[in-house]
Amino acid sequence: QVQLVESGGGLVQAGGSLRLSCAASGGTINSYCMGWFRQAPGKEREFVAAISRRGGSTIYADSVKGRFTISRDNGKNTVYLQMNSLRPEDTAVYYCAAGFILGTTVMATSSGYDYWGQGTQVTVSS
Repeated sequence: QVQLVESGGGLVQAGGSLRLSCAASGGTINSYCMGWFRQAPGKEREFVAAISRRGGSTIYADSVKGRFTISRDNGKNTVYLQMNSLRPEDTAVYYCAAGFILGTTVMATSSGYDYWGQGTQVTVSS
């Protein structure tokens, strides 16, 4: 069973940047599509970004496209989310997820993911 631990969250001013990391243990992430989701207070969890098993394909929510970049280092068993030009509406708990998949599919729906981290808080002040 894969365990995921997020880090890198914190408080940042609008326009600033943060880099989130998601370290996996208990298994390799090579067989998994990896995704980032977020949940703001009082709102449902929403998709942010996902990356295919070898990193060749990525997808992003429209709200973060052009500002966030997802990447992965399978050798380090880690996935990253670089967040630039942060906005107050990006404030949320950010979750990393792993979904077992064959081929190069990337998934934007939470139901496709098998393992989830505990989340890391990102707060963007105006």
